[in-house]
Amino acid sequence: MIKYLILALSLSVATITSANELPGAPEGGEPDIRITYKDESTYYEYRVNGILKEIKVVPSVGKPYYLVPAKQGGGMQRVDKSTLLIPKWVIFSW
Repeated sequence: MIKYLILALSLSVATITSANELPGAPEGGEPDIRITYKDESTYYEYRVNGILKEIKVVPSVGKPYYLVPAKQGGGMQRVDKSTLLIPKWVIFSW
């Protein structure tokens, strides 16, 4: 009986640990967001642990877009959808 309790406890701890390490999710929880206004556009800088992950650009005319760090070259790349994965779970609502 004790063997089964130890096994169940170790499995539950392993499940909790792996659930906290989602790929692409910010390690520190929610990102830090800095909002700036420039040239009739609004810029939202999303940083996780001090590292710039993406910039959302909302122009006064036109559709919003995102700038993400390019994989090669060190510049920024324009994309239409956010690449930042943030859990947005609803636990309870009525």
